[in-house]
Amino acid sequence: MTLADPRHFLYRNVDPESARRLAHKHLSGHEDGELYLQYAASEAFGFDDGRLKTADYHSSSGFGLRGVTGETTAFAHANEISEAAIERAAATLKLLDPRSAAPAASPARTNRSMYGAADPLTLVPFAEKVALCQQIDAAARARDPRVVQASVRLSGSWSVIDIVRADGFVASDVRPLVRLDVQIVAEQGGRRETGHHGLGGRYLYGSLFEEAQWNRAIDIALGQALTNLESVAAPAGEMPVVLGPGWPGVLLHEAVGHGLEGDFNRKGTSAFSGRIGDRVAASGVTVVDDGAMEQRRGSLTIDDEGTPTGRTVLIEDGILKGYLQDRLNARLMGMAPTGNGRRESFAHAPMPRMTNTFMLAGKDDPAELVERVKDGIYAKSFGGGQVDITSGKFVFSCTEAYRIRGGKLAEPLKGATLIGDGPTVLTRVKGIGNDLALDEGVGVCGKAGQGVPAGVGQPTLLVDGLTVGGTAA
Repeated sequence: MTLADPRHFLYRNVDPESARRLAHKHLSGHEDGELYLQYAASEAFGFDDGRLKTADYHSSSGFGLRGVTGETTAFAHANEISEAAIERAAATLKLLDPRSAAPAASPARTNRSMYGAADPLTLVPFAEKVALCQQIDAAARARDPRVVQASVRLSGSWSVIDIVRADGFVASDVRPLVRLDVQIVAEQGGRRETGHHGLGGRYLYGSLFEEAQWNRAIDIALGQALTNLESVAAPAGEMPVVLGPGWPGVLLHEAVGHGLEGDFNRKGTSAFSGRIGDRVAASGVTVVDDGAMEQRRGSLTIDDEGTPTGRTVLIEDGILKGYLQDRLNARLMGMAPTGNGRRESFAHAPMPRMTNTFMLAGKDDPAELVERVKDGIYAKSFGGGQVDITSGKFVFSCTEAYRIRGGKLAEPLKGATLIGDGPTVLTRVKGIGNDLALDEGVGVCGKAGQGVPAGVGQPTLLVDGLTVGGTAA
């Protein structure tokens, strides 16, 4: 194995043949499992008001060894890829009962390779990355006299994985990821407000260095901050809500997407458990998860069990069609894996997770959806949110929102929160725009203590009746 092959990072202390031999030795007695090898490097630059405040670089390598029998999983990991470390970890697998069923078949093989071997961290010199942050920071502060603070964050990571199974199956992937965030604080009349915009994806740094790209990020962040300077207290009560395209799909991700993951449905703890074939949403609502989209933040060539990613239809024209599956839950539910077995790193066991989850476009004119609303809210962008998987109940805060009066956008709002539950929201969709947009590559999905990159999206949606939490009298 040459230095030109990125997999050489995995095999500095153990060779590929030894890895296959160890996987066969320790996993053959179980129904499923894998030896997961990973090398990862990451860096982050933080620039704040003319100064480089942080410049971090981190690299790690390690393995996770997992055996599965029935519903029981044994998992061990170490940050040293060596034969001795793998042998020590294998002691954990002895706690499993011997398999009583035939070994699960290996995933389908794929010749697709979504990403090349190039490492984005080494292609651009350190000084050029710092200079970019400085240039963006200076441009942001010079854009408007009301700007009192600007922050820029540039980050990237690069990961190489091998998945080795008992039968000799090996799947590999290379995963780049970059991101740029711009935050601006504007002040007017003693009042300060913040705006933010981020972009990124699974590609190299190149496009983030394009002036048009980072200038657009500045403009969006500044526009949000200046809009919020004019905002008034949000009203409270139930009212029609128009959700903007793109990033507001995070509501769909949290309130609906997690409830469609296989583990929750196998255990009967999701609002969608046992409901395949039922109407769970209004006509026209189609939700898909697609992990095979080029350059998208949630995309992968293969998932973290070696299953090729693809497009899974979850809801079609309002009817529940399926769940997101890893290998374990798919086997126990008598379904096929969907390429959604994901893990944060070698130190974590895989579980069903979303990749890029979004609602497909409809036929409505987005402007006409706003015109239908006599008195309501237009939510353009969201911040943080909370959701209960069992019930689908959620609370989301809006970072940019407007009052709708007489079918037209009126004053911007501050402190608006949207409260409801995912299953009910889907049934109250009264209009679906023809303007599907995906987020710009900043999503991080959390589940059971693990965070993974994910994408969201949707067209403009008219929802007839959401509870809005606000402070206006």
